[in-house]
Amino acid sequence: MQPPPVKPPRRNSAGLRRDLELLEVLGSPEAETAGGLGVTRVAELAGRDKGAVSRTLSTLAEAGLVSRDHVTQNYRLGYQLYALAARTLESRLVRESLPYLRRVVAATHETTHLCVLRGGNVLTLASELSDFAFRGLGWEGVSSAAWQTSSGRVLLSDWQESELRDWYDAHGHDAAVTSPVTPLLALAKPIEVSTPQVTPIVVDFESLTSEIQKIHRNGFATVDEEFEKGVVGVSAPVRDFRGKIVAAINVSAPKTRLGAHLSEAGVLTARIADELSRQLGAVPRGR
Repeated sequence: MQPPPVKPPRRNSAGLRRDLELLEVLGSPEAETAGGLGVTRVAELAGRDKGAVSRTLSTLAEAGLVSRDHVTQNYRLGYQLYALAARTLESRLVRESLPYLRRVVAATHETTHLCVLRGGNVLTLASELSDFAFRGLGWEGVSSAAWQTSSGRVLLSDWQESELRDWYDAHGHDAAVTSPVTPLLALAKPIEVSTPQVTPIVVDFESLTSEIQKIHRNGFATVDEEFEKGVVGVSAPVRDFRGKIVAAINVSAPKTRLGAHLSEAGVLTARIADELSRQLGAVPRGR
């Protein structure tokens, strides 16, 4: 028998590998620390001809996969690459989070959400409703002011103070809800709520930083009727492979059901959020 014909190599595959090598060089710790690398240094690290590297980087820049500093002429990873990575991460976040959200619901019997930060708002990417909620309604796609919510404070809790100050100056007085939503209590089975509305705890930058310090100590955040009358909640951070907070798991419920168990719910939510973080590649963090 004749041996089967050898398939020719896929066209352009070698070129693609060479392009990826340059992206890896620009994603190296040296490039990150220096804020980019020049063509000569990229060629040295890649072991490639300087002229070929220069032409390839120019092509990648046209596609937005790398960008070039107009002053230093150094190249760094581009906006389009980050945009693609963000969309991929968000899709993976939702997919990977669902079993963990269901575990929180099973343990607390309360509605649970996966939330991310969008400017001054918290956006709900996914929800798992409890048996107490009307199944036709949910919070997916709803935005709410981050400073008023436990999930928002968690999402801000690994920022530097200067970054946090700039964010608060821009968003510290945003409206509570930026998208129409049925109040949480309207989703619950009929109950009596006699607790009066309380004054929000976060009223200025100092009180925001105070709440964030509590998150650092406890590993989770709580709210008690700050966002909606008669509603309490807890949130815990979800981290990616870099150790950065990329999402928050939130549990929200009427105070008559969860109010006496907030700390217990916070510890449980933080533990499950840590497990999701490890699934995303995060290194376990000691408390």
